[in-house]
Amino acid sequence: MKSLTSKVGWRWLLATGLGVLGPGLAELQAQTIISLDSAEAQTLRRHPRLRQSEREIEEQRALKRGSFAPANPDFLLAAPTGEMWAPGVVQTIDLPNVYRRQRQVAEAGITLAERNREVSRASVLRDTRLAYLTLQFAEAQVRQLTYQDSLFQALRLATERLFTAGEVTSLQRISTDAEARQVTVLLQQAQADRQAAQRRLGLLLGRPSEPLTTSTDLSRTGAELAQTGPALLSGLPADDSTALVRSPTLAAATQNVALSQSGISLVRARRTPALTVGYQNQAFENSQLKYRFQFGVSVPIWFWTYRSQLQAATARSQAASYQLQTQRLELSTQYQQALADTRKFAASLGYYEQTGLPQSRAIISQSQRLFRAGEASYLQLILSLNQAFAIQNTYLTTIRDYRQALIELTYLRGE
Repeated sequence: MKSLTSKVGWRWLLATGLGVLGPGLAELQAQTIISLDSAEAQTLRRHPRLRQSEREIEEQRALKRGSFAPANPDFLLAAPTGEMWAPGVVQTIDLPNVYRRQRQVAEAGITLAERNREVSRASVLRDTRLAYLTLQFAEAQVRQLTYQDSLFQALRLATERLFTAGEVTSLQRISTDAEARQVTVLLQQAQADRQAAQRRLGLLLGRPSEPLTTSTDLSRTGAELAQTGPALLSGLPADDSTALVRSPTLAAATQNVALSQSGISLVRARRTPALTVGYQNQAFENSQLKYRFQFGVSVPIWFWTYRSQLQAATARSQAASYQLQTQRLELSTQYQQALADTRKFAASLGYYEQTGLPQSRAIISQSQRLFRAGEASYLQLILSLNQAFAIQNTYLTTIRDYRQALIELTYLRGE
């Protein structure tokens, strides 16, 4: 009698499970599928951070065009003879070295703006890849919990029927109901996480209200990642100084040092005398040649002003050098951490691919078989299913963490 009722309960489990899985598939068909390459391309076209970088480059190029910037001319009214007022003009012109230094500062500013654009591009790509990965993980969790919820809901209904028939105890009924409700709550949380991940990716793509879905199931990438992981790890340099050669953040910090040093050269160039050229009336009323040129030298006698400017420029250069050292130290620390995480998660993924995941599938299969045969109770089935689903969830988490570490390595290396 118990075996017969268990089989009846199992038939209910299958029927209810198929009924629960149906709406999930229909919901998936209504979503917009997008690949990672397409997401990256759209983000690079639309992200405001990159547009800001382009405008900053245009600003620096405009400043370069104005690097030859002599002082404004002085228009004067003078009475050199005391008989009449006569107009005149005086122009102060710096030595060519000053304008050359100003042009070098402008060129260094353009290069720094271009380096910052590369930093922004790398940051946008990293944010897009992480957002895409987050959506992949949320979708994988929803799929797993949907299947898990279908089994436990069917099991709960079967337990209710068997409890009515007097085949199971009240404790088994309550335990099954508690497990089923807990899985339902977890599924609702996973669905909320998926919606948040969809909106996060949609904001980066400029499509915040569109129901996006990824083109690749995260769980299906585990086997490929486990195969390609060893070769990838063997190609990563252990020395962070070698690995960070192409880092855009480090390149921007280095260029900032060059800009500050060019600023010191400009301040020193401005301490040199300047030429003064004038054209004024310097004769009496009856003179045949009234207007004459005059030449002079502008002497930088206010030494404390130039000394203060030089001290400020030197301090700015030293601050930029320390910033470069700080950036190198932080990036080296981040690289070593990401490298260690990659190796750690690679080992974990290998375990789950070779042992953990096959064992979880075997647990589900054998527990169902024993349950159908009446050799396992509902509580034993619940414990077995929970153990198997915990392994599968950890497997998904390992894939996500592994890919996050790879994304961080790619960002740090400037790839």
